[in-house]
Amino acid sequence: MRASSVVLLPHAPSSVAVARRRLSSELVDSGVYESVVDDASVIVSELLSNALRHARPLPSGQVRVCWLRRGDVLELEVSDGGAMTEPRRGPGTLSSLGGRGLGIVEALSEGWGVRHEDGSTTVWAVLRAPKSPSGKNGQAAPAGAHTVVPDLADFPDLTDEPDDLRDGRRNGTAASRAYPA
Repeated sequence: MRASSVVLLPHAPSSVAVARRRLSSELVDSGVYESVVDDASVIVSELLSNALRHARPLPSGQVRVCWLRRGDVLELEVSDGGAMTEPRRGPGTLSSLGGRGLGIVEALSEGWGVRHEDGSTTVWAVLRAPKSPSGKNGQAAPAGAHTVVPDLADFPDLTDEPDDLRDGRRNGTAASRAYPA
């Protein structure tokens, strides 16, 4: 099965809820496990929140949210007009008010990265999105189909810097586009 959507939204905080509802609705309708729908919704929320907080809108004044499902792989993307800094997993402590977004994306996804094209910056993430055997949502996903949000205490390297957008490097290496096997 191949399914995709592209949604253009205002560069405004209210767009996060709109994107979450639309994504969740489409994934539920396509029979994706509820836990995967939840993970995908969190990922889109984090990517879109970062774009709204740190980047300019696209020339149209909007941000673009896309998702593409090919078989058991779901790719989520948020495109904006770019920023002065590059998206990267930022440090954040348990007491900081921000800085955890891409760490959460990293924990919930199989991988994420950044690409630049035609005056836009796109931050993407991929995750496994198997369909439930009955095609009905609401079932528990099989082992390995999703990741539980980790306890933030498991990230001792987090500091008090809230800026998720830095130099595009992840764990000291440049992010690359790779799909799970």
